[in-house]
Amino acid sequence: MNAITRRSLILSGAALAAGSVVAPAEAATGSISISIVSAGFIFGATIGNGVLRFQGTDFRLRIGGISAGAIIGASGTDLVGTAFHLHQPADIEGIYSAIGAGMSVAGGRSVAQLTNARGVILKLHGRQMGLMFSIDLSGMSIALA
Repeated sequence: MNAITRRSLILSGAALAAGSVVAPAEAATGSISISIVSAGFIFGATIGNGVLRFQGTDFRLRIGGISAGAIIGASGTDLVGTAFHLHQPADIEGIYSAIGAGMSVAGGRSVAQLTNARGVILKLHGRQMGLMFSIDLSGMSIALA
């Protein structure tokens, strides 16, 4: 019985030591820059492109989207920021949705925080040019190009 207890103790200690060496994969952050053009009258569309810089490598992005609501005008927006909770570059892909209101007349500041289904959070800021008024429900899709 004494030999069984010692073996159990040794095996338990080895399992604990191995478990402490193996750490779960931690999420990382990346930087993101996107340029989008939006236009609409009641229904709107957004197209654009961007770059995700993740772990020293640049990944090209395609942006698309639709919106519905009180939308009038057209604008272009350049945004930069940070993407949080990335495990791999493909985590950036998905639908980002937000309910919002805004107005831009010949230039203004834009700030956004968006989340996709994978838990990636985009914190973006930048400049919007054009004439756009919106109270809408928007959806933006990001995919690797």
